[in-house]
Amino acid sequence: FQACVYFASVFQAMSCGIHYLASVFMAVTPNFVCGFPGNVSSVLFHNSSASSIEDIWTLWTSTENYIVVQLENGEIWELDQCSRSKREVSLDLTYEYKGNKSVFPCSDGFLYDDTKWKSTVVTQWDLVCDREWLAKLIQPTFMLGVLIGAVIFGDIADRLGRQRVIWFTSAGQFVFGTAVAFTFDYYSFVIVRFLLAMVSSGYLVVAFVYVTEFVGIKARTWASMHVHAFFAMGIMIVALVGFLVRTWWVYQIFLSIATLPFVLCCWMLPETPFWLLSEERYEDAQKVIDTMARWNKVSTPCKVSELCSVQQDDLASGRTGDNDTSSTKKHNILDLFCNWQIARRTITVWLIWFTGSLGYYVFSLSSVSLGGNEYLNLFLIGAVELPCYIIACLAMDKLGRRNTLIPFLILSALICVLIMFIPQDFNILIILANMAGKFSIGVAFGLIYLYTAELYPTIVRSLAVGSGSMMCRVGSVVAPFCVYLRSIWIFMPLLLVGIMALLSGILTIMLPETLGKPLTNTLVEATEMGRSKKSCSEKTPPAHSGAALEKIEMFGQERVGTDK
Repeated sequence: FQACVYFASVFQAMSCGIHYLASVFMAVTPNFVCGFPGNVSSVLFHNSSASSIEDIWTLWTSTENYIVVQLENGEIWELDQCSRSKREVSLDLTYEYKGNKSVFPCSDGFLYDDTKWKSTVVTQWDLVCDREWLAKLIQPTFMLGVLIGAVIFGDIADRLGRQRVIWFTSAGQFVFGTAVAFTFDYYSFVIVRFLLAMVSSGYLVVAFVYVTEFVGIKARTWASMHVHAFFAMGIMIVALVGFLVRTWWVYQIFLSIATLPFVLCCWMLPETPFWLLSEERYEDAQKVIDTMARWNKVSTPCKVSELCSVQQDDLASGRTGDNDTSSTKKHNILDLFCNWQIARRTITVWLIWFTGSLGYYVFSLSSVSLGGNEYLNLFLIGAVELPCYIIACLAMDKLGRRNTLIPFLILSALICVLIMFIPQDFNILIILANMAGKFSIGVAFGLIYLYTAELYPTIVRSLAVGSGSMMCRVGSVVAPFCVYLRSIWIFMPLLLVGIMALLSGILTIMLPETLGKPLTNTLVEATEMGRSKKSCSEKTPPAHSGAALEKIEMFGQERVGTDK
């Protein structure tokens, strides 16, 4: 039963990977020049002549190039990317001209190279020259929707249940994903994509919680970690569809169809017993447990009444001590900075979250600009994640969380530096180095959820993971702007990622190892785990006892997230 629920849920995670990276081909800016007023009779580019501009694109090598065209009325025009010049003296058709020219804006539109892509959103709405900034906002606005969607739907899932949110967000991915293809202008395109980002992010966050609450403890680490792998498969599908379909709105429809099978069957998924119990819907929880028992052929299924009686006994025994200390105290973000030890830990963890997300998307988004076949590049960048998470699971249980995180962060920084020294003609070597960089940053990004949960005590654990998750999303918003810095210096994105990864790796050395250690329950215990004599000045609740502590250990140690 759990296996069916798991694979049905993570199948839809592929659509999240699809929509997150769809813009790498949908918003491509091909070679272009200004349009001209009239019919062309001949075209000249350096020493090559042709009867149409389409024959010239194969010779285009730089944005600084221009094309000379002669119209049927005898006028000769020089076509640049963002302007055009009319020669005052049009006797001979030559490429070099020293005479007087009149400069005009591109009032007749633009001519685009359609040898690779028949249509993109850039060519659809002329997002070039003074409108180029609109094209560069496509991915950042999507990532902003990812940030907002995760916050909104995460809260709704706690209030209304995981099942309803999974229904709504999966249907929303299909509806909004298809609607993107039929938008009538740039602004409606961005708005619909923003809504698509919200439901995609909401699904990914809630689906992780959903499968975590169904999968057993022994498989929880691997199952949770490999939701990332299905996200990576979505990236591979983007590369495949991009290779086969070269018109952006058809490409978007094909990508959205991938969500349809799940939309048709997601209504069959049950609500999680954990949420039903938290809402005191005991009869509904018992029905789900009985269904699980029937599927798994368990002769003596668990009884909700027995679980409730054990929980009440634990609560009663926990309250036999000091009533004042057992009262619930609300905690806020300042508790993550209650002393120097915890504050330094928080800053380091936030930096790792930010760096992991930044590096993940910089390597992914820039893969299409590495040279060679851009579709194969993106496919390989997605495929390299599949073994990455297997290595992460094995290493963090054998070597430890910190001892795995440090070398892979530093390795990713070294790879960023190495790529800068590889000659640009060695395309295969550059692609392999970028794959290695994505692999190393992926390992670090994959295990930071579990490590964060283990570094903080019970009373602020959710707050710590949630705040780190927000830093992760900030990194995903910044990543597209970082990639655009290639126009300033081709290695600028790698330099920034390398510096952040190196700094994160060095600071991680000061974090405590958590492998094999019990989860802490108070800020005092968490501080002592860092071998610091300082403690928080506030009074913290006592540790839970008996089965309650065992339950915290059971569900806390294995928790790994999928917040892309």
